[in-house]
Parts: sequence; C-alpha cells; structure tokens
Amino acid sequence: MSQSRPDIGDIAPDVTLPRDGGNSVSLSDFHGKPVVLYFYPKDDTPGCTKEAIGFTEMVDAFDAAGAVILGVSKDTVAKHEKFSAKHGLKIALLSDAEGDVCERYGVWVEKNMYGKTYMGIERATFLIGADGKIARVWNKVKVAGHVEEVLEAVKAL
Repeated sequence: MSQSRPDIGDIAPDVTLPRDGGNSVSLSDFHGKPVVLYFYPKDDTPGCTKEAIGFTEMVDAFDAAGAVILGVSKDTVAKHEKFSAKHGLKIALLSDAEGDVCERYGVWVEKNMYGKTYMGIERATFLIGADGKIARVWNKVKVAGHVEEVLEAVKAL
C-alpha cells in the first residue's frame, strides 16, 4: 500500500526519473522555480490525453508564470515518446516504471472498477513552490477545468 501523501507545507520528496527524449529529470533541477508535478494513470487514455493536451495548450502561460510542468505515470519512456509525438505534447513526461515515486507521493492506490479492485495511479497534482515545499495538492483530479485551476494557483504563489 502507498505511503501517506505529502501535504501542503511538506518538503516535496526529490525524485529523479527518466523522461521522454532520453534524459533524466530531478525535481532538485528546478529549485527556485515552481513545479507542477502531476500524476496520471496511463498514456493515451481519454482523460490522460485530455489532461496532457490541456497542459500543453497552456504551457506558455505556465512558462510566463515561471513554472515547470512534469507529468508522471508508470508507462515506459518509449510509450511516453509515442504518446507525446502522437499528440504534439510540449511537457516533460517522466517514467516511474518501478512505481517508487508513485509510492512516495501516495498516489499508488487501490482502485475499483466494475466491482474489480486493482492497484493503479490516482490522478493527482502537486504544486511545489520555488522553496521546494508543497504549496497545493489536488487529489482525485477531474480533468475538466483542472489545468486552468492549477495555473491560477501558480500565479497566486
């Protein structure tokens, strides 16, 4: 089962994960900038695609606000690259194939669909301030309107 989820005011657990394009990214690379760290269940599924496209469409506004967007799922780097190319994504997608980061952020949870229980990633977003502390947490994210809400929170930092 997942560890407890980091909360507002906690120092965000540092992570280093491989990303699309072949490099690795660490949260600590962005110290001094706000980071939108969002977890999503799976590449190329309807909600996840809509969310990734939403962040991509608003990436210039996040850049203008000084923020970096990092998407995380358990998909492989190769799947991320295919997903990114297919939809013209302009955000970094990190591969947490081992699930360690999902565990550390408490988003690897038991889910229930059509009476079957299984483990999966709960859609969640963490806004990490320039000081490395969690400024805002969105749990069980509904995609509609979410990107705009996160952008407003970034601007309010």
